[in-house]
Amino acid sequence: MKKYIVLLLLFSAVCFAQNINEYKYATVPAKFSFLKEENQYNLNLLTKMYLQKYGFETYYNNETAPDDFVNSNCNKIFVDIVNNSNMFTTKLKVVIKDCKNNILISSEEGASREKEYKVAYNEALRMAFDNFSVLKAHKFQPSQKRLEIIGEPVTNQMVIKKYNVVATKNGFNLIIADSDYKIFQIFKTSSIDVFIGNRDNVSGVLIKKTDNWFFEYYQNDKLVSEKVEVKF
Repeated sequence: MKKYIVLLLLFSAVCFAQNINEYKYATVPAKFSFLKEENQYNLNLLTKMYLQKYGFETYYNNETAPDDFVNSNCNKIFVDIVNNSNMFTTKLKVVIKDCKNNILISSEEGASREKEYKVAYNEALRMAFDNFSVLKAHKFQPSQKRLEIIGEPVTNQMVIKKYNVVATKNGFNLIIADSDYKIFQIFKTSSIDVFIGNRDNVSGVLIKKTDNWFFEYYQNDKLVSEKVEVKF
């Protein structure tokens, strides 16, 4: 179980980086929902500057931008700031979403006990961005090569039957075409490209690699990877 948890954490961390690296552009709202004015306390400008620092070509949502940016929503990340402040502490978190409003990744909260709003908001936001390690490591790679998550070779790779997809509360059931037999139960994680999977008595992860899905698990201390033909 311990090995499985470590493997899942490694999968998740790498997938976060892979997801972020697929994006060239970032869009930042001209006004955050918890503020009354555009660029109040310079938070929107500060956010834009950090995104540019971390390698994204960044525009406000009301700004004139190149055709490549404007003509597709799914070639960019959508950046928002969540305010979790209380009476004594200003707390801000950076949230990164895709074009379908799925959260790709969030930062840890940045915090400040400064009393003046402008100082406190800026300090908290800088802390959140400065500690956002996955975002800081961003490097645009439109045709990223397949990345092997584990240093040992993947074994027993095989194509299995095509599945129909039935949505559930926390994920999906994958059912073999022309059959009512439920062979897979998969559950959502914080990454859109990683699911926790149960197939019969086997537990593992369903992970997307270069547009293909693989069910991966350990069997007799060997990593097994099975290609799964499924579309969500």
